[in-house]
Amino acid sequence: MSASTTDWNDDQSSVRLPRNVEPLRYRLTLEPDLDAARFQGEVAIEMVVREQTTAVVCNAAELEIHSASVDAGPSPAGSGTFPVAATSIVLDPAEERATFHFPEPLPAGPATLHLVFSGTLNDKLHGFYRSTYTDEAGEKRVIATTQMEATDARRAFPCFDEPDRKAVFEITLVVDDGLEAYSNGAVAEVTAEATSGRRRVRFEPTMKMSTYLVACIVGPLTATAPRAVDGVPLRVVHTPGKEHLTEFALDVGAHALRFFTEYFGIPYPAGKLDLVAIPDFAFGAMENLGCVTFRESVLLVDPAQAARVELERVADVVCHEIAHMWFGDLVTMKWWNGIWLNEAFATFMEILAVDAFRPDWQRWVSFGTEREAALAVDGLHTTRPVEFAVGRPEEAQGMFDVLTYQKGGSVLRMLEQYLGADVFRDGIRRYLAAHAYGNTETADLWDALGEASGIPVASIMTTWIDQGGYPLVTVGEDGGLTQRPFSYRGAAGGAIGSAWEVPVLTRALADPGSPVHRLLLSSQPATPVGPGGTSDHPPVLVNAGGAGFYRVAYPASTLDRLAADLGALAPLERYNLVSDAWAAALAGQGPVEGIVTLVGALGRALEPDPSVWSVVVGAFGLFDRVIPDDDRGTLQDAVRALFRPVADRLGWDPVAGEGERIPSLRAMIVRALGTIGADPQVRTEARRRFESAIAGGGDDRGPGLHPDIESAVLDVVAAEGGERHYDAMLARYRSPATPQEENRYLYGLAAFDEPRLAERTFSLALEEVRTQNAPFVLQALVANRVTGPATWQRVTSEWSALVERFPANILPRMLDGVRGLCGPGSPAAEVRAFVEHHPLPSGGKTVDQILERLDVNVAFGNREASGLAAVLRRGLVAPTGGTPV
Repeated sequence: MSASTTDWNDDQSSVRLPRNVEPLRYRLTLEPDLDAARFQGEVAIEMVVREQTTAVVCNAAELEIHSASVDAGPSPAGSGTFPVAATSIVLDPAEERATFHFPEPLPAGPATLHLVFSGTLNDKLHGFYRSTYTDEAGEKRVIATTQMEATDARRAFPCFDEPDRKAVFEITLVVDDGLEAYSNGAVAEVTAEATSGRRRVRFEPTMKMSTYLVACIVGPLTATAPRAVDGVPLRVVHTPGKEHLTEFALDVGAHALRFFTEYFGIPYPAGKLDLVAIPDFAFGAMENLGCVTFRESVLLVDPAQAARVELERVADVVCHEIAHMWFGDLVTMKWWNGIWLNEAFATFMEILAVDAFRPDWQRWVSFGTEREAALAVDGLHTTRPVEFAVGRPEEAQGMFDVLTYQKGGSVLRMLEQYLGADVFRDGIRRYLAAHAYGNTETADLWDALGEASGIPVASIMTTWIDQGGYPLVTVGEDGGLTQRPFSYRGAAGGAIGSAWEVPVLTRALADPGSPVHRLLLSSQPATPVGPGGTSDHPPVLVNAGGAGFYRVAYPASTLDRLAADLGALAPLERYNLVSDAWAAALAGQGPVEGIVTLVGALGRALEPDPSVWSVVVGAFGLFDRVIPDDDRGTLQDAVRALFRPVADRLGWDPVAGEGERIPSLRAMIVRALGTIGADPQVRTEARRRFESAIAGGGDDRGPGLHPDIESAVLDVVAAEGGERHYDAMLARYRSPATPQEENRYLYGLAAFDEPRLAERTFSLALEEVRTQNAPFVLQALVANRVTGPATWQRVTSEWSALVERFPANILPRMLDGVRGLCGPGSPAAEVRAFVEHHPLPSGGKTVDQILERLDVNVAFGNREASGLAAVLRRGLVAPTGGTPV
């Protein structure tokens, strides 16, 4: 070895791969054996050697590498010849690496690494894995499919598995006769192998892209006829017999392709687009270039048999993934610390595109509930900055959470509303054009938006991205604005930051049509246009339009005015008013009487928006958990007094011409009355409709089980149902008409209050339910107020089996239900002790947040439970004058 030769074997502990070689092109062949659950493969990696070296290091995990050789130029010493076989292949399972040592230094310049390998088609829903389904003849069929993000391409083939090691991929799949093959590119050539009878399906080369975007799918699947969308062939790929569930996704996909092409000002960057429904899939979907994979329930849908919110969910996910074709695939983060920007921007664009697809859905209003989910986590001491340093692969997995998606998308929406939609779009176009086919840091986006707007975007946005938490903007009696960190635990602490550059939009309180004014609130107090407090300067509404990622505290006099004239606020503004009041009560920073008074005003106004009511239902759900059993009757009376007038107005069945969001409100009210309120009328009617349409043995669903309220009816029936009702739900779960119906009945089984039936559902999750869904079933069982404590005990006793059975990346979701174990005699201390002594392999930060949310709920109960009944009696059951709400 010469003095200038680099030997990288002495740095195996480094998180990043050495940069002495750079991949340019992969010629990859994979040959899965579906019956044996194995695969074999070959890959030729064309690369550039930056400096001569005797070793090449790449990523490999759970693979057997059978041979390695390299083609290169003349040996630097003049004595070697190429190609040459590696003298040793060293696998490091802990670091997920393979090191190939060669007898002669590889010279600087072009080279090709040839590898032959094999592996297992695993059942953990990552890498190259197997998915199964039962066909129409009752036979089990197997699919081989991939899920590479974040760092699982290395489980399918040896590669440089880092997002900034972009390369072109030429993929060939060798498949049995009767099976279909799909990948990122269009099929270029199909040839038959004379000896084996198998087919070699070669695909067109991809654009330069990251390894985590590679897709390889083989199985008994079928595709719709391609729909031409301005020259781009669009298909939905599915298991046989489900073509009737594809039309809606094709409509959404065509809309999204056209919408994003126009918005970004750049043509779709691949040659075709397949949307592929996979029976077993850990996430919602995955943005593989040109070959996007989905859970069946978020792609395949029959609009005639789906709830409106289920259609919305399909539209959301399809638009989210197609947005990634530009923002994530064409332009990609340099390292996993930047994954937030990929996902946050796709979340923002998903809502923008769906809002254009179905304006009547008012998608930006319903997005308020998603933003609230992020605010709920970001007010914890265990929050995190949106962007943080990521080293090992398991740290990258921890970024796929509500702070990346919903907080990230929310702060982008806040920025867009502050800069203006056209200016924001122009900045995005600059960014994509400048960095197409490349990799970026977050600062590159801020620079592009700053250039487009003339505003120092970077200095604003770093306060939102580089620290956790968000501010409480307080409106003084004189109308002045100040900020301080919001925390559910009293004083700010942990990862909650200290000061933000807050883009504030305001308007006159009394005039919804008044001009919107913009100001940037820093650590110094500021006064908006039209300061409040006098008749000459009426109060202003802060967070006009409702897009800000912060909470607002008003003086009592202003709150009274707002509650007295809720109709002067837009739906999202009303939502924020209620959610901010509830957050203050939950944090002990405001009286429970305040939220109850506001809720009473909503009831008297017959509030029409389901998002606004969702805050109320969530609050009453916590009341239901913490209130002493002796006072439960008062809570039920309050729920009936509040929701019965709304229920009477809406009725049980759809009405021609009613708003698109009314069905969601109807379902919410039925569920609240029938579960928390234990309303006898609602329970009787729900049971009657269920039994006539389902338990009676007929196939006719009847008007009482319209898809929009079916889940609510199931929850109400389960609240007092017995084994007969359970068996009827189980039968429908096992023979569903659509993927959405399967989910409705599965989670209906988790809603039964009868302990013996909860035990049956737990066993079902262990033995029958797909592993993509089972952790969520256990989450629902633990969250059940009645059966949750006993379910938690079973979780602890079967912990090892659960961890072994379920995919590691969704295990933290199973624990989310424990935050509901906050009632009298809460086992919170035992829960924390168990979880801390049984750490999960990934998602540790998410688990910490779940435990802190449990602590917040317990603290609320300790502080407020004994007085809740009196507050509810005064505010809702018998307000002044003795007339119920």
